[in-house]
Order: sequence, then structure tokens, then C-alpha cells
Amino acid sequence: MGILEKISEIEKEIARTQKNKATEYHLGLLKAKLAKYRAQLLEPSKSASSKGEGFDVMKSGDARVALIGFPSVGKSIFLSLMTSTASEAASYEFTTLTCIPGVIEYKGANIQLLDLPGIIEGAAQGKGRGRQVIAVARTADVVIMMLDATKGEVQRSLLEKELESVGIRLNKHKPNIYFKPKKGGGISFNSTVTLTQCSEKLVQLILHEYKIFNAEVLFREDCSPDEFIDVIVGNRVYMPCLYVYNKIDQISMEEVDRLARKPNSVVISCGMKLNLDYLLEMLWEYLALTCIYTKKRGQRPDFTDAIILRKGASVEHVCHRIHRSLASQFKYALVWGTSTKYSPQRVGLTHTMEHEDVIQIVKK
Repeated sequence: MGILEKISEIEKEIARTQKNKATEYHLGLLKAKLAKYRAQLLEPSKSASSKGEGFDVMKSGDARVALIGFPSVGKSIFLSLMTSTASEAASYEFTTLTCIPGVIEYKGANIQLLDLPGIIEGAAQGKGRGRQVIAVARTADVVIMMLDATKGEVQRSLLEKELESVGIRLNKHKPNIYFKPKKGGGISFNSTVTLTQCSEKLVQLILHEYKIFNAEVLFREDCSPDEFIDVIVGNRVYMPCLYVYNKIDQISMEEVDRLARKPNSVVISCGMKLNLDYLLEMLWEYLALTCIYTKKRGQRPDFTDAIILRKGASVEHVCHRIHRSLASQFKYALVWGTSTKYSPQRVGLTHTMEHEDVIQIVKK
């Protein structure tokens, strides 16, 4: 029996098992086995001598956004509208066969946008070059999931399932569980909160399935067995996802209103160029980027060339971005903007910068 057959057997077993107190250990074990087989499926086969044809693109710009969706939902038209890159678009499926990069210039930042080939059901098992598409998506900062508004919710649930099975967790944060394998001493289990979904016995069963018999486990939040398995495996990617419903010009206003009110969702029409500016605003919010402007002594700030950093960046990050030796020669900095109590404020290396702050660095 191959890995695919084993996975489908376990999925059927999970589907037909009732969820109650008596079966929770059995379900936990099945989920652990399922995660193990899926990890094996993603590992490249040792026997393959010829190298596979991947299509990862070199990372450029300040952030990377991957466009994922079924064939013929409007990904290539969206890329052509947003960037100066022309991606071939036609009314038949699989027009795009490789990864096409483009650059969105917005608020002084260069955002790399990747137009990936359409995903089909079973992509996680390698159907329709699905593995390469998903491998590129793992390297992105934000995923834009393009959906056809005329098809309802079917596409969204199928795509979420495909991405979930290869370890991409959308709009979720990393579980707050401390886990450390040890050389001896058995399994020490503790929790700082009341656990309703996991118990000590279930944790031990899952660890034994992974042949871990000595470890330290501390639950800092009430997590499910799936989240605990994610922590053990350790190769999960947690990333924000924006659900973009295209072709809204073909559905009723009531349906558009319903889709627009869903969490993490934006409705657009590439054909009629509707709501694209709001999508860019949302994308900027999800990327959590900040623009920092620099100023020389006795001169006006340079608003033409911004330093783009992640939200929560400190003065030290700004120094490293300008020059790697600047932080060691740093004396103090003067900052104007919303991160200070008064302008200018004299700050040290640990001061957190905010969007559109102006900084003047003084060396020793």
C-alpha cells in the first residue's frame, strides 16, 4: 500500500469516526499518523536521479505576495493591471504554465507579486505541478487567494484544504506551546491554562507515535491536538491570507454585500477595474510595512527615498539597513513622528519606529 492509499484510508477513518470523549484518543492518534504520512509525501524521493523542474523566482523588493487560485479566475489579468508586467490571459484554463513575477509600486515600497499557475484538486499530491506552486507560496509574506465570485464557497474550502495539507496555516498564529525533546527523564507535561481539547494521555500518545519518549511540554494556551502536532513537526508556515473574490460584475448586489462582509475578504472586478485601490490598501495592512525617512543635519528630510521596514522595527534595524557598521558607531538619534512624545525626541537603539517617521542619526 502506497502513501497516498494510506492517507486516504486514514482520512476515511477520521470521517466515519464519531467525535466524543471515548474516541478522542483514537482520533488524536489518527491525526498524528496522517501528519506523518503527509510529511513523507512532501519529501523528495531519494531514487529520483533527474532534477525536477521548479519555478521559484529570486526574491526582490521589500515584500513578496503569491497569487493562488484555480485556473481561469483572473490571476493573470490582475497581475497585468497591478504591475507593468504583461501576463498572458485567455479564456481557457492553464494559460499560465510557469511563475510570472511583477512589481507593485505602492507608498514608496516595491512589492513583488507572483502569478502562479492554477491549482487543481489534489495539488498537494503533485497533480498539475501543484507541489511547485505550493512550494513558491510557502516563501511569500502574504497569500492572495483569487476566487471566482460566481462559484460560491466551493473553491475557497478546496484551496484551504490543499494548503492545510502541506503545512501552510492561513490567518492563524503559532500555537503558544513550549516543546523540547530531551535525552532522558520521560515526558514532563504542564499547562498554565485549563485544557479542554487536549489531555496528558493524548499528548503522550501523539508523542509516542512520533517515537518521542523524553520531552518537556508546556501548554500556554488551550490548543487542539492538530495544533500540538504542528508544534512537534515544526515545519509549518503561518501566513496572512487575503481572500479576493473576482468577477463581482456577474453576481447580484446582495451576494456582493455578503462576500464583502466576510472576514479577510475583498471583492473586486478585474474586467471592470472595480475596488482595486481598496485591495492595495488592505494588502499594505496585511504586509505590515512601515516607511522611514532619513534626514541629514541642517537639511530638510528626504521624502523621495524611503527605507521600508517591517512593523515594530527599531532604530537599530534602520542603522543596519543604511550600513552594517553604523550601529557600532551610533551615539544617538533624533526622531520626528508619531512614535515620539515630542518632536524631535532624542532616542537610543531600542526605540520602536512607526510609519512615516523621520530619523537623523548622530555618530560618535
